[in-house]
Formats: sequence, structure tokens, C-alpha cells
Amino acid sequence: MLQVILQKPVYKVMVQPEKSILYSKEFRSVRLDVYARDSMEAEYDLEMQNEDQGNLPLRSRFYQAEMDAAALKPGEDFKRLRPSYVIFICAFDPFGEGYYRYTFENRCLETGKPLGDGTRKIFLNTRGTRSEGVPKELIHFLQYLENSTDEFVQSTQDETVAKLHKRVTWLKEDRRWEAKYMTFEEMLQRKMDDGLRQGIQKGIAKGITEGIALTKRVLRLNAQGMSAAEISAQCGISQAEVADILNMNE
Repeated sequence: MLQVILQKPVYKVMVQPEKSILYSKEFRSVRLDVYARDSMEAEYDLEMQNEDQGNLPLRSRFYQAEMDAAALKPGEDFKRLRPSYVIFICAFDPFGEGYYRYTFENRCLETGKPLGDGTRKIFLNTRGTRSEGVPKELIHFLQYLENSTDEFVQSTQDETVAKLHKRVTWLKEDRRWEAKYMTFEEMLQRKMDDGLRQGIQKGIAKGITEGIALTKRVLRLNAQGMSAAEISAQCGISQAEVADILNMNE
């Protein structure tokens, strides 16, 4: 998806759905729909937006600022800030001009030259009508979000859309996941009933819901063929905890 949207190669992406950023209870937190970082350490925030609440420009500003604030440790040089993209995929036209894609970056009003701060905000419109400057691949992707049928996929003859549709179909049809999640939830409830407040993975004490979300991710990565070490690195838990989750859901 990132390669289609940005029209450039993106290598080895680490994905974290529903990433929360909270600095203090005195300030507003943010939960990113999908946070990603590639092997070059560029950062991405992808947001799905079904309704126009009239606040996308300000929301994109806030999300960008929160991502930047979390990117540096105390004392680190600003040069360590990497390119950062905030991407909204909208089921409506956010600016009313009919474009499939609106791209913003900071520029000098006098000279027109870009500031070069490495940030971009991209707003995609699944109901666009103006295709100038937009690759067919991106238009097919946005149209697919509106019409995710076998017939549409076949009509596009687009390899990327076909691969995406195949993955989406597989996820919808694989009912084994639901049974595994239920088994894990029941196990957690038994442990809590027995007074064992500490679960088998990091953060489980915060609630069953977070534990289930982490387990879903571990199972999904395992199904994709990742090793325990790779899953451990991506999920921020030990290899032993990864093994416990996989063993429990066999």
C-alpha cells in the first residue's frame, strides 16, 4: 500500500496497528490507526476516515507533531529525525476539488522552495474524479476500497489490487483465528479468576483486550512465516513469551 501511495520503493516495513502515544494525562493522547517504519527509518501514519468531521488539516498537524516528539530521545540531535508521512485515506473528498490525491509539504511563500523538513501530509479520496498526475495503480487501489468485489478486481487487471484482494479474502474466510482468540480470552479469564494478575506477555495486566490484540498479531506474523526472534523484535516481547502464545493456541 505504501509503495502504491508514494510511488517509490519501500523496504522491510515494521507495522504497528493502533499505536497509542501518551506523554501525560494532562495532555491529549493520540491513537494512530496504523503506524509503520521502514528499514530507512522513515515513519508513516495511515488513517482511514469514513466521515468528514472538518478537522483533517489540524488532526494531521497534531499527529505529525506527536510522531516527531516520540522519535527523539533526550539529548539526541535533530538531524536524527527521519522523513515522516501522515496519510489519510478518505471515503469522501476532503477538499472538494475532485482529486484522488492531495499532497502537502511546507514551502516558502516568497520563493516556493520546499522547507526540506522531511514531512508530508497526503489525503487520498476514494471518490475522486480527476486523474491527472495520479498513476492508474493508485486509482485502482482507491476504487477497490469502494468496490471490493471479485468482478471489479478482474476488470482492473491490476496485479497489486489482485494481491491485496487475495489477502483480504483469506483473512475474511479464515475462521480459525476467531476460535484461537476465544481460547486465549477464556485462558486469561481463568488466570484472573485464580488471582494470577500477571499474564504471559508484556502489558497483559492492563486488560484482556490488549492481550488479545497482541496475541492476534503474534499469530498473524507466525502465519506469515516469521521466526520467533523476528516476532519478538516486532512485538516487543521475549521469545519465550512468543513461544507461550503459540503453544497455547496450537
